[in-house]
Amino acid sequence: MASTPGNQKSTLSGNSQGKKSQHAEEAIFYMNCRAAYLAVLKSSLENIKSKEQLSLVLQQAGRNPSQKTINKYWTSQTSSLNFDDFCAILKKEKPATKTELLEAFGKIDTDKAGYISHDELCKILTTRGDRMTWEEVTSITKQADFNCNGKLDYNKFCELYLSTREWCCKAARARLESNPLLRQQHLGNQTGTVPEGVTLPSPKKPHKLPKGDSRAPSRPSSAQSSKASSSTTVTVAASSSRDTKLIIEPDTMKEWQCAQSRGCFYLEENGEIISHKYRLHLPQSSALCVTIKPFRIPQAQGKPCPWLSVDTALFILKENETQENLQLVSFTELQNKEMFGWRGELGAGVYWLLPFTTGCRLRKGKTQISGEAKLVWRDEDGELALTKEFRAALLDVFETIDLDGNGLLSLEEYNFFELRTSGEKCDQEAWAVCKENFEMKKNELTRQGFLDLNLMEANDRDGDPWDLWVTLLSLGYNRALEMTEACPFVVDVCAERCKPRMRAIALEAGGAQLSRALCSSVLTTGEAQGLGASGSIFIHTCSSGSRITSVIENKSENKVIIHVNNEQSKNCLNNRGLTVFAVEVAPKSMMVSQHVMALNEQEEWIYSCVHSLVC
Repeated sequence: MASTPGNQKSTLSGNSQGKKSQHAEEAIFYMNCRAAYLAVLKSSLENIKSKEQLSLVLQQAGRNPSQKTINKYWTSQTSSLNFDDFCAILKKEKPATKTELLEAFGKIDTDKAGYISHDELCKILTTRGDRMTWEEVTSITKQADFNCNGKLDYNKFCELYLSTREWCCKAARARLESNPLLRQQHLGNQTGTVPEGVTLPSPKKPHKLPKGDSRAPSRPSSAQSSKASSSTTVTVAASSSRDTKLIIEPDTMKEWQCAQSRGCFYLEENGEIISHKYRLHLPQSSALCVTIKPFRIPQAQGKPCPWLSVDTALFILKENETQENLQLVSFTELQNKEMFGWRGELGAGVYWLLPFTTGCRLRKGKTQISGEAKLVWRDEDGELALTKEFRAALLDVFETIDLDGNGLLSLEEYNFFELRTSGEKCDQEAWAVCKENFEMKKNELTRQGFLDLNLMEANDRDGDPWDLWVTLLSLGYNRALEMTEACPFVVDVCAERCKPRMRAIALEAGGAQLSRALCSSVLTTGEAQGLGASGSIFIHTCSSGSRITSVIENKSENKVIIHVNNEQSKNCLNNRGLTVFAVEVAPKSMMVSQHVMALNEQEEWIYSCVHSLVC
């Protein structure tokens, strides 16, 4: 029997939660890595220089490595290990669970008495498996809980071991959180919104010398140990981000044919941003005007709309023989208030439109919510109903997912919503069941039908709003029903000589295509400064008025680590959320160092950054 979309969501919401749980676990893993590393070393840029240091950082991470384990990662050819090496080791050396420990002890305790003698334990640990030395075993037995008969209660020992391990990890995390200097020690590629490295484009363009508005300040002390550094300072006047105008003349464009689609940026648990992607078809060559801007939801009028300050951009790529072979055509660099656009001529063919936001203003917030909004209530007859506040939020959601803006949800539009909230699509059979139970017009779901569908989900769980919250949280809402981790937008394409056709084809992260386009746009329009004497590392800085982007280009055969210091910047915020960090750039690749915007656009802001070569 076919299930309704609501029932699908109820049974498959675990998939969405599983994804989020995986992202959360990864974030916690890297936080624990940094905490353990900085409990022993002064900086995440400092290398482990001995077996003793390796053993200490592993212990701080809750591992209990034997000498054999240490020797596996520190061989005769090893002179040092960096932070990335340490993370890789921790991924391989999983901490033992209580079940695994008890099973191991149970194999020794053949009588199932719950005890193991001192001599038996020493014999096992020094002769089997990953053998330990007598010194290592003795250090354990001195701290172990042996009773007066010389036996170990291994249940108590396991509890002691696990609690000690957890305490060690918590102590390292607490030290990290309590020290603002340690919190700044961070390898930036863990939180970037684009992949770490993008293969360098060909052919290469000649590098330009920096212009007069890039002047070098005094070098901060944090960069003094580096091999070389490059300094860039750009001063931006208050509200100058609105000075570059995108001129759209209604009189000259009123005869042009247009296509429009809505979409949304969604912030993932790990800080990654996903969005709709579009394919544009032009039947013939034509002059074109392409724009993107945050979408003003009608129902949200009069309510705080933090997403209206989120920056947007659109990259136009030409599809050639295959979808993987996309060529950057242009990007929206003209601006009119919150709208960004591009005007030019495009030939007939298929193009991809990739929306982009820097992440400077779309990021995880720390705002405390005083109370959780109520989603459902029961009337005098005991019937379940949606609260006024929840209905308003759902109508806002409807406007966001109604991509063509016709006031109805097609199956294709609804499936983007389903993929985001439950991870699964609704098939034709389930859609037919939906048609029988909820209001539709022309085989598309109405606003009332969408409200009723959500009410049905609440009834399915007898008023428990858990599934409803899964939906809201995945769409960027907080517990106060405020959209704080999403940004709806609208894309317009107007053509002079033909009817453009635009269709949303995916809801995913930008990926390598967007990363290459972004880096290429900065290399094309930005200024370049060399870093070091090798002539193979460059820092490209592009200032568009409202935002500044820097890209690191590594043309060498070796990976490099670049230390980035923004301590001299004023009235700025960047997408990484850190003043000082480091990025690792693979050989023959390029990557975004950071995006920077004004914290307060009504005041002057100064971008002053030092990129220093560490190794």
